[in-house]
Amino acid sequence: MKILVLNCGSSSIKYALYDMDDRSVMTSGGAERVGLDGAFVKVKMANGEKKQIMHDIPEHTEGVKFIFSLLTDPEIGVIKDLKEIDAVGHRMVHGGEKFNKSVVLDDEVLKVFEECSDLAPLHNPANLKGVKAVSELMPGLPQVGVFDTAFHQTMPKKAYMYAIPYELYEKYAIRRYGFHGTSHRYVSKRVCDYLGVKPEDKKVITCHIGNGGSVAAVDCGKCVDTSMGLTPLEGVMMGTRSGDIDGGAVSFIQKKLGLDADGISNLLNKKSGVLGITGISSDMREIDAASDNGDEKARLALEMYNYRIKKYVGAYAAAMGGADIIVFTAGVGENQANMRESVCENMEWMGVKLDVEKNNAIHGEEAVISAPDSKVTVVVIPTDEELMIASDTMELCGK
Repeated sequence: MKILVLNCGSSSIKYALYDMDDRSVMTSGGAERVGLDGAFVKVKMANGEKKQIMHDIPEHTEGVKFIFSLLTDPEIGVIKDLKEIDAVGHRMVHGGEKFNKSVVLDDEVLKVFEECSDLAPLHNPANLKGVKAVSELMPGLPQVGVFDTAFHQTMPKKAYMYAIPYELYEKYAIRRYGFHGTSHRYVSKRVCDYLGVKPEDKKVITCHIGNGGSVAAVDCGKCVDTSMGLTPLEGVMMGTRSGDIDGGAVSFIQKKLGLDADGISNLLNKKSGVLGITGISSDMREIDAASDNGDEKARLALEMYNYRIKKYVGAYAAAMGGADIIVFTAGVGENQANMRESVCENMEWMGVKLDVEKNNAIHGEEAVISAPDSKVTVVVIPTDEELMIASDTMELCGK
């Protein structure tokens, strides 16, 4: 069974074509600058060869159409006919309280999903464009929606409610939803498979740390808390996002700088975090290099960044009454040994003992990095959200 995975953003379309018989990626890539000048598509083939193709992409339907043409291209294509594609799985960002699992997309589901657009005004409309583009180009092809927020719908009310007037929840559904759910679901299950244990027997803390970052508490295979909130702004410090901040500080900044709602949102989402503290970059590799060269703000940013992750790990151990496994994943979590070491440092009180030498040797591969006598197993598990989407799509549309 061949499944195409699409992730449509406001100005981008990422894709991957899977052969689910062996769970292999036949080809993958992405269109960038959709609707803007200088649009292009990057293609990575199964043999690892990469190409960049300049192509005008005025809107998403044209982008999906061009991607379809690349899949069947005589030179770089991997299939002869689009009819070889059995289904399409879409990353859908915000399902609100409506979706707690992946679903086959039909008119009724899409109408409900569209009603959630207020909660993700940049992402949900873009996701819908991708679905509609596929429907136009290949009518009748089964499509599945996999929601970033779905995995976190098992959180108890005490964890997802905000302490604001209850009517704001009733009228506007203002509550914690959490994101990166597909990643947290994948790594919390995969780590148990890797260790040969049952998810329903374990308390797992998953740390998805990239340019955006979130931590989740997964008890017996179900999410019971997560750090992101109504939007992806809440929680740990991120590349350009502030993470947790006093609401009073937000209104204070707004008044001092004369910002409207969009202005303060832009400041907290795009100009804060690591970038805001250092003034250098949101890329942790560049911050590491600057810190090594004696930049005090870079050193401070690293300390803040790691400290906030550590706080969430400790909080979720308390919330679950302990922890059996800690997982690090995503770009920073998989590759930056110094972050993992800093988070685990002085955590012996909760049974964490890192194997520093092993930790330093691990970059992007599955590995246990805790010491043999550590009561909590610390593991690096590379995330694979696309495979999770493909797997859900196969399960719902399998022949």
